Amino acid sequence: MKPAPFEYVRPGTLEEALRLLAEQSGEAKLIAGGQSLVPMMNFRLARPELLIDINSLAALDYHRRDGDVLAIGALARHATLSASALVRSLCPLVTEAYRHVAHGTVRNRGTLCGNLCHADPASEMPAVMLVLGATLVLRSARGERRVAASDFFTGLYSTVVKPDEMLIEVRIPVTAVSCGHGFAEVSARKGDYAMTLVASTLDIRGGRIYAAALAYAGVSDRALRMVALESRLVSQVPSQALFNEVAEAAAHSIDVGEDQHADRAYRSDLIRTLTPRALAQAAASIAT
Repeated sequence: MKPAPFEYVRPGTLEEALRLLAEQSGEAKLIAGGQSLVPMMNFRLARPELLIDINSLAALDYHRRDGDVLAIGALARHATLSASALVRSLCPLVTEAYRHVAHGTVRNRGTLCGNLCHADPASEMPAVMLVLGATLVLRSARGERRVAASDFFTGLYSTVVKPDEMLIEVRIPVTAVSCGHGFAEVSARKGDYAMTLVASTLDIRGGRIYAAALAYAGVSDRALRMVALESRLVSQVPSQALFNEVAEAAAHSIDVGEDQHADRAYRSDLIRTLTPRALAQAAASIAT
């Protein structure tokens, strides 16, 4: 199929892009990589009247350390981030998760910010941002606001981003030396969206878990962080038995969805299998 008719503009400044968004009253879409938007337009699931191409805004193509934060701009491509030694050093869970993200041609064009705004419930990066406690910076002609990742995703392909706003930066706290990371996923093929995935971090001090973060994707209408289950891990000695207990609790507490790829029972089994795997990886990675 072909997309519905639309106008195209390539602004030269961020201010011009934000002005165009404000003037269109929700009938405009931003495009950077377009790896999700273009197929949706071809199937006429998205019908923007105006397509605003932000690829000329070179100042948004960056990733850098900003104090205790890894700052990632709106035009930073998946391929750049996945290969970055800085990302691997500051936020190794991001690098680990990128081993599962899409395929080479998609990673070459797609952007982290675009991926988060698309908010696919089976995508890896929303879960990773939840686990790492990222902050998302939104800007419009009206000003700027910062939203915690825990408040950003609201439902199926849905976020708090308003029609006149652009996600211009993701800010991820630098991972502490005492913190390990784990990631486990099952998909139909490598690079496909996840049937189920688990992302985790464990901060272990003095042989006990000081802090924990645990998130899932592919199991519901959005990525989920399981704060109640994290509390079961805190102050405990890491063990396979503990991780199995948390996995069983997760399988029972998540209202698991089903689709043509996997039914509820299979996804629940994946939760039981992948949760201990991700937690054990997080515990083991601290010493490596």
